[in-house]
Amino acid sequence: MSDGPLQVAGQVLSTKRVGAYHHLTLVAPGIAERTRPGHFVALATGGPDSGLTLRRAFSIYKVDTRGVYGGTVEVVLAVHGAGTAWLAVQHPHTPVDVVGPLGRPFSLPKDTQRGVSATLVGGGYGSAPLFALAEALRSRGCRVDFVLGAASADRLFGVLDAKRMASTVAVTTDDGTAGTRGRVTDVLPEVMAAAHSDVVYACGPMAMLQAVTAVAARRGVVAQCAVEESMACGIGVCMTCVLPVVGDDGQTRMVRSCVDGPVFPGDRVRWDDVGTVPAGTVGAPVAGGH
Repeated sequence: MSDGPLQVAGQVLSTKRVGAYHHLTLVAPGIAERTRPGHFVALATGGPDSGLTLRRAFSIYKVDTRGVYGGTVEVVLAVHGAGTAWLAVQHPHTPVDVVGPLGRPFSLPKDTQRGVSATLVGGGYGSAPLFALAEALRSRGCRVDFVLGAASADRLFGVLDAKRMASTVAVTTDDGTAGTRGRVTDVLPEVMAAAHSDVVYACGPMAMLQAVTAVAARRGVVAQCAVEESMACGIGVCMTCVLPVVGDDGQTRMVRSCVDGPVFPGDRVRWDDVGTVPAGTVGAPVAGGH
């Protein structure tokens, strides 16, 4: 079976509130079977008569290929605008057009690297794709440690999931309402040292990913980062999600998060230049040129 993306006429199976977020389960036949940790889906919002023409992209939290519904996909969302507000209030059986799985997933250790120690870092509901990743890592005999952070306790996601599958779980909140007061990078060095981390996987706000990349680099470890750039189309057409990334040849290129990512080696992303086209980027206009 091909592992490429599908467009399917899905439907809502259930919705529930989880802290500050909404957990949505969709019946999406065929997509669940093709999903790997780090993939995302793009959902049409507003219904068939809506003026909301752009899809909304969401990391995949879980899939189930064994149920009676032909495969389900679970996503977690926060209400930010009209599209997510519409999704948050839908009832079971509401039709939702789904495209997925999309993007490049996390890279897993090779079979010859069994026993690798992996530290997983999530910010807010950005932690959603890390739990399927943790299961995949554990199935390869890897050690898994979690660091989960958020602004406040109600914005943490997946702490109980993490405790069921990880060797250790460290929790931080900006306001101190849960775990350690502070940010994930305040505790990450200690977690990595105790776990003898070989690799870091991270998903969350861009500023967090930049900071996690720096902490990992100081220990000589590469962080795989699932970026949260806005992905309006999900298939590489609209160019809204480009960011500057250094290639194997040392050249910077503007790459599309939706098809070239969303997972990138953190040390290749030019974090300080996100949102710009840095001088010297391949294909960029040259000052004074014609």
